Amino acid sequence: MADEDEKLDIQPPANKVAGKGNPLLTILVIVNTIAALGIAYFQYSMHQKFATQPSVTDIVKAELKKSEELETNTGTAQEEDGILFPLESFTANLAQGDGPRRFVRLNPVLKFSRSSSEEEFKARKPQIRDAIISTLNSKRPEDLLKLEGKNYLKEEIKAAINSFLVDGHVVDVFYVSFQIN
Repeated sequence: MADEDEKLDIQPPANKVAGKGNPLLTILVIVNTIAALGIAYFQYSMHQKFATQPSVTDIVKAELKKSEELETNTGTAQEEDGILFPLESFTANLAQGDGPRRFVRLNPVLKFSRSSSEEEFKARKPQIRDAIISTLNSKRPEDLLKLEGKNYLKEEIKAAINSFLVDGHVVDVFYVSFQIN
């Protein structure tokens, strides 16, 4: 009997019931899961958006392909006649990246179509220079160090200037001097 008296009844405490958790913790886990799923969806949608945009190399390759098709169709490269319009050299700041501030010195020559009037270029010279400087200010030095970047810059300059010309359009842009410091 003494052995039976020594046996203790071990029972869990009355205030802790198995299967019940803190409701605040459950709500926080649900909110955290919803937030994580929202962030994952946002990142996925941004990735899809950037994946559909063409890169600089894609644009340059497409332009080269167009010019090669012109050559194969006619047998010779066709060059459009135009009026050359040299601009004075100027200096523009490049977009700030890591490291010291960088700038570019550029001396461009614009080739306008034959249908263009020389009076319009002279009248719009400040607007042309502003378009070129604004385009250069948005570029980083790494963008312009490679040949593809310089060719892409030519296309951007042509598009920016052609957006406000009335009588003619820019056919090509030539760099007489191009220096990045």
